[in-house]
Amino acid sequence: MADSVRPRRSVLYMPGSNARALDKAKTLPADGLILDLEDAVAPDAKAMAREQVCGAVRGGGYGGRELIIRANGFDTPWGEADIIAAAQAGPDAVLLPKVEHAAQVQRAADLLAQHGAPEAMTIWAMMETPKGILHAEAIAAAHPRLTCLVMGTSDLVKDLNARHTPLRLPVAASLSLCLLAARAYGLSILDGVHLDLDDDAGFEAACRQGLDYGFDGKTLIHPKQVAPCNTVFAPSEAEVARAQKIIAAFESATAEGKGVVLVDGKLIENLHVEQAKKLSALAAAIAKLEQMA
Repeated sequence: MADSVRPRRSVLYMPGSNARALDKAKTLPADGLILDLEDAVAPDAKAMAREQVCGAVRGGGYGGRELIIRANGFDTPWGEADIIAAAQAGPDAVLLPKVEHAAQVQRAADLLAQHGAPEAMTIWAMMETPKGILHAEAIAAAHPRLTCLVMGTSDLVKDLNARHTPLRLPVAASLSLCLLAARAYGLSILDGVHLDLDDDAGFEAACRQGLDYGFDGKTLIHPKQVAPCNTVFAPSEAEVARAQKIIAAFESATAEGKGVVLVDGKLIENLHVEQAKKLSALAAAIAKLEQMA
């Protein structure tokens, strides 16, 4: 399933059982919202949260923000019903927790198809267990509806019996494996959350590290994290200007039949033009999204 250029700089978790939070989300500058039925909802509130979240999706009012419903796992009493309800509500995507096998993605895809989900509705997969990380390639290739992997670094650190460190070295291999799988199969991929809400400098550093790794954006746990995350993962004005300069120079050289293209004394090849076009398209998509907010 082709996934057009869509900003995913900041994707904020919102508790599905909190009606005020779901309403407030309509005013936040996040690119995407994960309306959570899993970790953020107590067992006795699961059914109510499902109804509330699906009602919010159907009611709209979220502008151009991408809406994702995070379901409970298939190994719980609520997982299958969450997928069926999501199919009928029609968010942009449904997020599967703790994905460890391709079969989980395929089961979700079958349920979506059986219960009338729009063709454009996609599946996202949480990568948050050792077994899931080891099966990243099979998961990434599981089904055409799958378009995004989401790192669940908090659960992963717990399962590894590791520690949260500033450089995140204990999960570096896991991040890289999932990035390789995502890019190999044309998927988007989002970095995990930063838990310390008082550590602004550490949060910005984690965002920049995620950008350097190659992530499309970061999942967030608090509205205060949205603006700095958007800034880090958005192309700068200088980057956009250079991208447009590269594209123009290449097109001009091609039209003139020149085999060598130089921009500011540096050789420009096809790979640089491809990167420039992607960056320029992302910048345009961000501008469009901000106009819709």
